[in-house]
Amino acid sequence: MMSSGLHAGLVQVGANYPQTTISQGLEVSTPGDTLMVHSGTYRERALVVPHQLTLIGQNNPVIDGNFEGEILTVTADNVTIEGITFKGSGLSHLDENAAIRFEETQGGRVSNNIFEDNFFAVYISQSEKCLIENNIIKGQAKTESRSGNGIHLWYSKDVTIRGNYISGHRDGIYLEFVEQCVVTTNHSTKNLRYGLHFMFSNHNEYNNNQFDMNGAGVAVMYSRHVDMHNNVFADNWGSSAYGLLLKDIYDSNISDNQFSRNTVGLYSEACNRIQVEENDFENNGWAVKIMANSMDNVFTRNNFLANTFDIATNSRQNFNAFSQNYWNRYRGYDMDKDGIGDVPFRPVKLFSLLTEKNEPALMLMRSIFVEIMDLAESYLPILTPATLIDEEPLMRMNQ
Repeated sequence: MMSSGLHAGLVQVGANYPQTTISQGLEVSTPGDTLMVHSGTYRERALVVPHQLTLIGQNNPVIDGNFEGEILTVTADNVTIEGITFKGSGLSHLDENAAIRFEETQGGRVSNNIFEDNFFAVYISQSEKCLIENNIIKGQAKTESRSGNGIHLWYSKDVTIRGNYISGHRDGIYLEFVEQCVVTTNHSTKNLRYGLHFMFSNHNEYNNNQFDMNGAGVAVMYSRHVDMHNNVFADNWGSSAYGLLLKDIYDSNISDNQFSRNTVGLYSEACNRIQVEENDFENNGWAVKIMANSMDNVFTRNNFLANTFDIATNSRQNFNAFSQNYWNRYRGYDMDKDGIGDVPFRPVKLFSLLTEKNEPALMLMRSIFVEIMDLAESYLPILTPATLIDEEPLMRMNQ
């Protein structure tokens, strides 16, 4: 016997129900209802959720926007969307069409969905207290100009982004004018530009994420009070690729992260009062590049392992502190057996300073001339920053 489709707050949508389309289900739903979408493909777009609703998929239904615009827009508080595949939001150079957009809402939740080949996947605009968790987001981006972001937040607050897999977009996760956001346990990979991108976003935290094989890794710009810990920045290679790019960042913390196999592990420009502690920098081209306009930053208890260059800078001046780091190139001794080397370590090599000013000089990197030049500079620094020195290098790796 065919169901009537509407029973005590449950609206069912499917081929065997009176409401055969999602738009019909939304029309008959009332605030607080659950709209259950049964398996099948629904070729619909420009759907609007105007009141509190739980929109849930049964056996993974597909909503296909046919690349013609936005698929679903939420304008109400406390809307949950779960268990649905969204595909084909339309590419536009004028409109940031998304598979799901939350506009001026509170309490939105997007969980356990699949997003395939969308311009933007999840777009949160001027909203608060939202949760985006455990979604699979895959794009097919070929160029930055013709692609959007996997998860995009704009002018929002108190949003949690947790446990998502994002690939194939311009930026995996993008935050602009966002406050008190937590980005945790996500895997953002193979995106054209950044795995994660912050702009003008203060008092945020991202932890326990993996960012690998992105065009340029992660960028945090023009922000204050950002906590970055227990993340993996790996395999971001290219002429302008970084594990983590910092620009105009203040009063922030970078701790317990792993920087592995990046062209540049950590790049700092015009950043002040950053605490960089207990990170591993391993097998990078440059572990850290810190520009002359970065000041009052503290690097302590980090491990520097098998990097081509540990520290590079573009100035003979140094306004940052390096203390109690482990350097695998350190050849000093520890007579009093306190675990700290008795001889200071100079991590900036003359050759790294020269290649900063003349990159083609890298062709000479393995020559005996370079080794002699670096050795002489370490004893009598003339061109490298005399004050960029670790006075207390660790004899063993920091665990």
